[in-house]
Amino acid sequence: MSSSAATTTDGAANPALEPDTDAPAGEGLEVAQFAAGCFWSVELTYQRLPGVVRTEVGYSQGHHTEPTYELVCAHGTGHAEVVRLHYDPKACPYTALLDVFWAKINPTTLNRQGEGVGTQYRTGIYYYTAEQEKLARESLPEQQKKWEDEIVTEILPAKRFYPAEEYHQRHLEKGGQSAKKGCSDPMRLYG
Repeated sequence: MSSSAATTTDGAANPALEPDTDAPAGEGLEVAQFAAGCFWSVELTYQRLPGVVRTEVGYSQGHHTEPTYELVCAHGTGHAEVVRLHYDPKACPYTALLDVFWAKINPTTLNRQGEGVGTQYRTGIYYYTAEQEKLARESLPEQQKKWEDEIVTEILPAKRFYPAEEYHQRHLEKGGQSAKKGCSDPMRLYG
């Protein structure tokens, strides 16, 4: 990313525009980031996936350096609701994460997933490595064959990740839904 891409219009540095460089939460793990609508159900979907070691919900891809849920919902930050995953690529290859992502979304709706409407609900694959970018871009033509309308999902480098408020973290699990690996119980978005 060029240094000019990481500055504001007045030339000041903007950390929100910098690449996300946080290390994975463990040796041998890798990090992935996806936007697929409301982050609660996306997080629980990935929590249930064998090989995913840690999930966290937050905000990314915007320009505001102190995003909150209220600011993101007000559409002034440019951030999307995202889930950042720490996963074991030996147990769960990146292609498996992509398969789950594509199965979870309608990639043809711009700034909308289900009842969630707004730029924070856009869909995106935000990559950390050249290999992730390659695999994400290779998955797109195959997915396009499944849809009549054009796919509008972003495939971009992961920008700085801002964790969401604590009450959003593992929200559906805290509400009593199972995050057990391999669980296929139906998901309830609100409790």
